[in-house]
Amino acid sequence: MLGRSKLGLAPAALAGGLIQAAASGAQAQSIEPRAYAPAPTGVNFVLVGYAHAQGGPSLDTSLPVSDAKLTVDGPILGYVRALDLWGKSAKIDVIAPYQWLSGSAIYQDQPVQRSVDGFGDPLARLSVILYGASAMKPAAFRSYRQDVIVGASLQVSVPVGQYDGDKLINIGAHRWSFKPEIGISKAIGPWSLEGQGSVTFFTDNPDFFGGGRRSVSPLYSGQAHAIYSFRSGIWTSLDATYFTGGRTTLNGIARHDLQQNWRAGITVAIPVTARVSLKLNASKGVVARTGNNFDLVGLAWQYRWGGGL
Repeated sequence: MLGRSKLGLAPAALAGGLIQAAASGAQAQSIEPRAYAPAPTGVNFVLVGYAHAQGGPSLDTSLPVSDAKLTVDGPILGYVRALDLWGKSAKIDVIAPYQWLSGSAIYQDQPVQRSVDGFGDPLARLSVILYGASAMKPAAFRSYRQDVIVGASLQVSVPVGQYDGDKLINIGAHRWSFKPEIGISKAIGPWSLEGQGSVTFFTDNPDFFGGGRRSVSPLYSGQAHAIYSFRSGIWTSLDATYFTGGRTTLNGIARHDLQQNWRAGITVAIPVTARVSLKLNASKGVVARTGNNFDLVGLAWQYRWGGGL
């Protein structure tokens, strides 16, 4: 694998788009290079991050608002463990955000304002490399060199975050979501080219803005990344994502709020010591058919231990 630290592990490879997903509440809008980078079995990671989003970072991915002028800030805590899953390289990660939200938006031609803080909906994900990297102990991992990797994952958001059914804009979404994804990565010298495709399914929100029942159709997304790894262990990635779908139905009446949005960003990962790394990312809405378009910057500190390293 390219871009490793002195002990052979890519810095901050596992922080990924979780910082962006937790900060925006928008799993389909997250941008995550090296999502399927392998790690030695038994290695643990803890990450502490902070993210700032401004514009229309609707914490319900498909909230039908326009002219959103919202600001979301907050810390994020995450944990990752690398696994041996029947001989396959795998990992499980969980992340919990706390957020401060303030600002205004337009809903059905009426202005709405909100200022609130609380825990967001936590995210949990299991990912497995299906081809290109079996489960490895540290000794085998040190000699591993990536060629082609194919991986898959399932991410779940749990509806336990702050939510008030009498308010339109909340931090939690008050419904489950499930996001299966498949990704492929090809290493070419110091470069890696990656692509990912996913679909997010939503359960209904039975208490939307005064007791309505709100349904959301599946939201489809794709990502592309061009990653360059330096000999020092630093790597940087140019990122893009497109997502479409997410049309909503309120009390049986379909709304004309299909999403067709583009985002672009950059990610930089920097090893600080053999066990500590930093990851910086920034992304910007480029084209948005709906109102949930925003700019985001995030910083994550990552520490790893275990697995014999």
